[in-house]
Amino acid sequence: QLIPLFVIIGSGGVGAGLYLMRLAMFNPDVSWDKKNNPEPWNKLSPSDQYKFYSVNVDYSRLKKDRPDF
Repeated sequence: QLIPLFVIIGSGGVGAGLYLMRLAMFNPDVSWDKKNNPEPWNKLSPSDQYKFYSVNVDYSRLKKDRPDF
């Protein structure tokens, strides 16, 4: 009777680990390579969606409103 409990707790732990790995690899706030790309957030265009889920934002229609450095 404990097998479903272990399956649910195990899948929750695996899901949380995968989500943390996704945040560490694809979030523009995290920079692993300091030599080639020290500021990865400057290379994002407004149409790049890096959030996991967006409710009412269509990223393909956004325009650039910041200067180039």
